[in-house]
Amino acid sequence: MPLGMAIHNIEITLGKGGQLARAAGAVAELIAKEDRSATLRLPSGEVRLISENFSATIGQVGNITANNRSFGKAGAKRWLGKRSEVRGVAMNPVDHPHGGGEGRTPIGRKKPVTPCGYSALGKKSQKRNRYSDASILRRRE
Repeated sequence: MPLGMAIHNIEITLGKGGQLARAAGAVAELIAKEDRSATLRLPSGEVRLISENFSATIGQVGNITANNRSFGKAGAKRWLGKRSEVRGVAMNPVDHPHGGGEGRTPIGRKKPVTPCGYSALGKKSQKRNRYSDASILRRRE
């Protein structure tokens, strides 16, 4: 494949099938080739090495305008399995650490937390020290 080629549905593990750039409108760019590996720029902005033997599909995933869909009513989201998002401060203290109090009370903590009590701000969500970390040249922002 020539450099600058747009690809999607990229394998990470040989024979496992495509795992990268599979969402609607997603596309990864082939930016370099050296020895038996290729460098890709993924939709997240991450730059990663993969083997040249891995399979991928040329082009961009269809349905680019999927994110522009107007659902019209709350029920249309419910049909997709999405439930409404209730704020923690609107709950009772038995349901959320932010819950309870008389009237409109503040959180009552130094920082917001999840329903389980873990910090909700500033904590990295992506695991570190995975086997595939060696192939990441530049992390996503």
